[in-house]
Amino acid sequence: MDFLLWITIGFIVIGFVIFIYMKKAMENKLTFIKTNSENKKSTTEAKSVIWWIVGVTAWG
Repeated sequence: MDFLLWITIGFIVIGFVIFIYMKKAMENKLTFIKTNSENKKSTTEAKSVIWWIVGVTAWG
């Protein structure tokens, strides 16, 4: 039972660490999108931000 508890806690902690790391990356992408709204790369960046939001919502 203890092993299963530690796996669960580890999964949650690792998920939060990845979430915080990705959040900072997404903030940088969002800043890029706001400053370069007419660039084709900003469209790709916008799609990645949207998929990140969908993934975090599904994980939550």
